[in-house]
Amino acid sequence: MGLVVLFLAMIVLTNGAASGLAAWLTTLGVGTVAALWRGRRGTWPTRLTRLLPVIIAAALTSSVCIPTVPTQRRYPAPLPFAATQRWSLATGSRIAVYHYPPAPNRTSHATPLVYLHGGPVRSISVLDHQFLQLLARQGFNVYAYEQAGGGRSELLPMDQYTISRSVRDLDAFIDHLGKGPVDVLGFSSGAAVLTRALADPDVAAQVHRAIIAEPGPMDGPTARITGQPGRPSARGLAPAVTGPRSTHVPRYGVAFGLMRLGLLAPDTALIGQAEGANAFTAADLGSDTASAYCAQDAHRIPTEDTARNFSFSAAASLQVQQTIKDSPSIAPQLRLSRTPAMLMIAECSSQLRQWATAVLENDPAIQRTHYMPGVGHHMWNGLDDNNERASAAITAFLEGKPAPLPNYPTHADIPALLRDHR
Repeated sequence: MGLVVLFLAMIVLTNGAASGLAAWLTTLGVGTVAALWRGRRGTWPTRLTRLLPVIIAAALTSSVCIPTVPTQRRYPAPLPFAATQRWSLATGSRIAVYHYPPAPNRTSHATPLVYLHGGPVRSISVLDHQFLQLLARQGFNVYAYEQAGGGRSELLPMDQYTISRSVRDLDAFIDHLGKGPVDVLGFSSGAAVLTRALADPDVAAQVHRAIIAEPGPMDGPTARITGQPGRPSARGLAPAVTGPRSTHVPRYGVAFGLMRLGLLAPDTALIGQAEGANAFTAADLGSDTASAYCAQDAHRIPTEDTARNFSFSAAASLQVQQTIKDSPSIAPQLRLSRTPAMLMIAECSSQLRQWATAVLENDPAIQRTHYMPGVGHHMWNGLDDNNERASAAITAFLEGKPAPLPNYPTHADIPALLRDHR
């Protein structure tokens, strides 16, 4: 046990150098010297017996150094219902793009609608694709892209995964689309990207209308807030997620565990970015998926994605999140925003309420806020009429029609919202 602890400490100290071999060889050497020293006065059979624990520890820890998935990026298979386009942006990002044109039997909207998914560095789930198809059937010309490093988009060097890069990629995407200002729907971490885009006058000029749905923290001060989530979610109530888990494999359990604890850097040499993305499975998200649904939905959580489509880069996502935590406040810039916006908040959100209320407090151009009853963080989830209700709110705002829900909370409602734990 002592040698295993030493090995893990060396992994941290060496940042997993040489796929963990530096830590393994050091541990083996220290263990061998210590065993021989302790048995120096005994017979050779006794000395060899002293080495047995070292051999066992070496065998156990060697599994952390051996890849069990390809170390070159293995992209998800093509979607059966949507063509994948490849766009090279001016920023250098090469991304996967999906286009859902408006239904031919509906009056189409002149302004394209761009979707920014959550994650941040992951594939767009099948559930999200289904919701985008619903919006297209409502007459919207929908474009979505997987952010650099996620899904079928190509990887970036680890140090280039930043929230600023995500905003620049959005700007470059709109330029590449070449259709003038667009409407943008940002969800979760995609909503954080959109919020920061609204605080940048050059990027905001390319956004016609903005829908900020269930935003993550917009900057460092917001990310460091100790706040409260919404109504109870299904976390801890839903049945355990089934399926293979990379975290049950020693190599990836150690790597992802130490990264999550902040003991390994996202650019660790223990596992490469491509290997980590190849290894991570939907089951590895565990209770994170359940936290996106209301407590009453705990035993009917839908399958959000297929194994062939799912992709998540834990290391790159942590890197982006760290750059948000390290960023200064964007509130002064956001207060100058003039882009018409709508904020959507879920009743059973697992996101901190203060992440959404910070946007509401500082963006004077928010024209509507909708508190979506009966849904968790993943508001469009295929259950009951949740997709239709979310689509109705989005459609009404983009078409300038009366809202299907009350304008709540307003800026004045924030103290009561937090006090009543809504």
